[in-house]
Amino acid sequence: MTSALARKKILLVGGSGGLGSATARWLVEEGAEVVITYCRNAERAGQLAGLGEIVQADVTLAEDRARLLGRFPDLYGLVVFAGIPARVSDPDQFETALRESLEVNFLGPILLARETAEHMRARGTEGSIVLISTMQAVAVFAGSMAYAAPKAALIHAARILAKEYRGSPQVRVNVVCPGVNRAGMAEESIAAGKYERYLRENMIPRYGQANDVARAVRFLLEPDNYVTGQVLVVDGGLTL
Repeated sequence: MTSALARKKILLVGGSGGLGSATARWLVEEGAEVVITYCRNAERAGQLAGLGEIVQADVTLAEDRARLLGRFPDLYGLVVFAGIPARVSDPDQFETALRESLEVNFLGPILLARETAEHMRARGTEGSIVLISTMQAVAVFAGSMAYAAPKAALIHAARILAKEYRGSPQVRVNVVCPGVNRAGMAEESIAAGKYERYLRENMIPRYGQANDVARAVRFLLEPDNYVTGQVLVVDGGLTL
């Protein structure tokens, strides 16, 4: 059977990391035309050149967002993986970290999502937008404010966007919240043993894998999907 995503153009912003690359491979196997953006790590992005077109872009910059939409006017899907961990060890650096996190983890992604939704609607495209947040945005973890607060704002803004662009032509907007995952930002913490107690206390059966998130993203990208304005938490039950 031919995949419903065959020949659909999908932009993976910040897609050169572990979660993004796994998603890119999944989509390419189904015949989608994938565009992967990176902000700084050109070497890592270059390793994915065989999967699709690689483009440098900083989505916190209005000119870069406009360049992406101008270069790829026929977008069907947008998935935004871009983000920074915003870890703070020095209390004096908290304000700086929070401001940077707001810019990278919230403002850039939601502005791009809004502009993409408007672009799709203007072209009459029934499109799908998936934003990547975190389990820390749906549950309270001490010490996570600089990272989690902007990611929580991203969820609420995404639901507003979904409401604004429902109807016909519908642009669906959903959010995936990964848990403790062996790909992406949690890798370093797993290696340090920070999350070992979740296994020891039997809160989760295993750590998440990149394909767990890729599978969720793929579900939300399905062209005939009837889901919008929702938050899918992929954490093995940890936040329960």
